[in-house]
Amino acid sequence: MIDTSWLEKNIDKVKILDCSWHMPQTQRNGFEEYCKEHIPNAIFFDLDKNSKLDTDLPHMLTDSVSWEKIMSSMGIENNDHIVVYDNSDVISSCRCWYNLIYYGHNPKLVNVLNGGLKKWKIENKATDSNEVKIKTSKYSCKENKELVKNIKQIDENIDKKEFNVIDARSRERFEGKVAEPRQGLRSGSIKNSFCLPFSELINEDHTFVSKDKIKEKFESIRLNKDKNTVFSCGSGVTASVLALAYSLINAKYMPTIYDGSWAEYGKN
Repeated sequence: MIDTSWLEKNIDKVKILDCSWHMPQTQRNGFEEYCKEHIPNAIFFDLDKNSKLDTDLPHMLTDSVSWEKIMSSMGIENNDHIVVYDNSDVISSCRCWYNLIYYGHNPKLVNVLNGGLKKWKIENKATDSNEVKIKTSKYSCKENKELVKNIKQIDENIDKKEFNVIDARSRERFEGKVAEPRQGLRSGSIKNSFCLPFSELINEDHTFVSKDKIKEKFESIRLNKDKNTVFSCGSGVTASVLALAYSLINAKYMPTIYDGSWAEYGKN
């Protein structure tokens, strides 16, 4: 995590990605908003297009060859220091952060801008609508396949209890008290999973709450700290918010996501 002041001072030393993505019901378009206004030099990262396309599940990880083409077309090189931000209520930048780490980019070279574009604008820092000129690169990646879980592993874990599963959706959705926003999904949650709504870790200006508060929230769940922790949500976006938050209080933690999340599990 880096703050707005750091980015302003180092804006010419990093590659900046705008990963703004909005829930369908908001009727907002991340790319259209980016074209009107973005942090100078930012390149748009389309979360929908840069995911697996031959599936009806949203935001699934693509294959490594496709990821290399995506990064190369954006001019990203393996040794680039990357800062990701968003202008979204679901803090979608965290999903891009997770993707980059999953495909082998050095975690020390990937940062999320705390507060995103909202805080950047509150502080009256510069924005523009200029088209960024990109020089294509030759990016190579190596998948960290241990950082993702599939539905079979999630089902087996219900009995084996080898890892913790934490759901980032609202408590009402987790408890099945409200209908899912995506059609065709039942309400409820994965058996034996825990609920920690990602919104409880985010301030009004889109910054994360303090590390002490994050620690307090995770401790309230009473996890088995000897086991790995896997995050889930509706479609893999806000699960990444929790994964980033957890990494802030556990330096050894590597983000691990159930990629299908409830979009997959709620259909079965």
